[in-house]
Amino acid sequence: MSKTILLVDDSATMLMSLKNTLEMSGFKVQTAADGQIAMDHVEAGLKPDLIITDINMPRMDGLALIAAVRPRLRFVPILALTTESQAQKREEAKRSGATGWLVKPVGGNDLLQVIRQVLPGT
Repeated sequence: MSKTILLVDDSATMLMSLKNTLEMSGFKVQTAADGQIAMDHVEAGLKPDLIITDINMPRMDGLALIAAVRPRLRFVPILALTTESQAQKREEAKRSGATGWLVKPVGGNDLLQVIRQVLPGT
């Protein structure tokens, strides 16, 4: 059974690119254009094996999403994939429950390598 990744980004181009890379690598991918939509998916019963989220998004940003979803999905790895590189933002994400932090742009092979590290059995 393939692993499911919840991919959250307000950039349609980024979603499409990452979704294609992940699906070609055998993952099932659910997308959301912002943190609120992602949270709606989780509240509706989605239990992803991994969440990859942008930080800067409208309505509910990635930091708020991480904090909101962490109590529901305690053991699900969460990666922040963002243009932000400030140490303060990284620390805030870590305190909220993020597992890792990647700065855009990230190549497909690099992303898959990090996924293999945080998601056993891939």
